[in-house]
Order: sequence, then C-alpha cells, then structure tokens
Amino acid sequence: MKKYFFLLLLISTCATAQEIGILKYSGGGDWYANPTSLPNLVVFCNQNINTKINSKIATVEATSSDIFSYPFLHMTGHGNVVFSPTEIENLRDYLTSGGFLHIDDNYGMDEYIRKEISKLFPQNNLQEIPINHEIFKAPYNFPNGLPKIHEHDNKRPQAFGIFIENRLVLLYTYECDLGDGWENAEIHNDPIEIREKALKMGANIINYAFKN
Repeated sequence: MKKYFFLLLLISTCATAQEIGILKYSGGGDWYANPTSLPNLVVFCNQNINTKINSKIATVEATSSDIFSYPFLHMTGHGNVVFSPTEIENLRDYLTSGGFLHIDDNYGMDEYIRKEISKLFPQNNLQEIPINHEIFKAPYNFPNGLPKIHEHDNKRPQAFGIFIENRLVLLYTYECDLGDGWENAEIHNDPIEIREKALKMGANIINYAFKN
C-alpha cells in the first residue's frame, strides 16, 4: 500500500506543477557542483519543448519525503557518495513509485556511485542503454546515443540505466559531463554546438522523465 500511496502523491503533484530538484547526498562529494546547469536546462526546455518547469530548483535530501514532489531529480559531483539504509529505502520507494533519477558523473564519481546504485537495486544490474532507446529519439534525435561533452580519459560516453517493468527509472551518464555543457557559457568556454548538444540531450531526459 505504501508504494501506491507514493504513486498517487507523485501523480497529484505532477498534475499541478512541473518542478525538478537536485539531490543532496552524504559522503563528502560535491553534490552542489555545476550550480548554473539545471537553471539553464530549465530555460532551454521551457523555450524549446513546451515545458512549464518552475525556474526555482529545489534542493532535496535523500531521506526526505519531499522527493516525492518531484518527477525528476538530478544528482552530480566529483567524489564520494554514501547512501544510508534510510536513504536507500526512500530512494527505492521513490523510483519504483514513478520517480526518475538522473546521475551525471562530473568526473571522479564513478567508483563510488556504482556501489550505491547496487545497494538501491541489488537484483537489477546497471545496463548500458541501447542507442535505439526512446530517450535518444525525442524530442531531439541522437542516432549515436549519448553525446560527448567533455574529454577526460579518452573513453566513449556511456548511458547506463536501471529498468523497472521496462521503465527507465535511473539514468547514469558516464564519461560525458552533460551538466558541464548546461552551465553558463563562460564557465567552460564550450563551443555553442557542444552546449547545444548537451542541452538537447538534457531536454530528452526531462521529456522522458515527465512522460514515463
């Protein structure tokens, strides 16, 4: 019954407003990295894909019931991540009840976040998302899958996911740095075509989270 209560709460919230949040986590990692990225993504989505997302980005803790007010949560950082048992339970309930979590490795997060994801869903391994998945198709087409935004270790960008009943509930973007591409132009001095790729991919993620 708890699961269905949370689902009704999420549906009710989504019916009245479109809001997104950034997930604050423990472990010492910089959960607050890329402060301009989500506001810029919201502006892009509202201007280009007809969303009406609140421009104020909420900060929510993994232990809080407030996460159920947001159909989309974003998580990033460069370092350590630790989820407590309470956070694990709360996040699992959120994701299995209709929520969506996008984790963007800002370089240095990978070895830590994979361990925590395995705690969230010990029976569901992270799997690479095929390039024909709908998240790469609409509203913008990415025929080669996840775009490369920043170079670190000369590795290809990869999108991994956790699927529950064929719904992608957790997206983990690796060796890509989407969030850097969403930031203000002067921060990383990325060419406009790189920032555009990042914002369009971000819009696809938002679109999928809101519609599934």
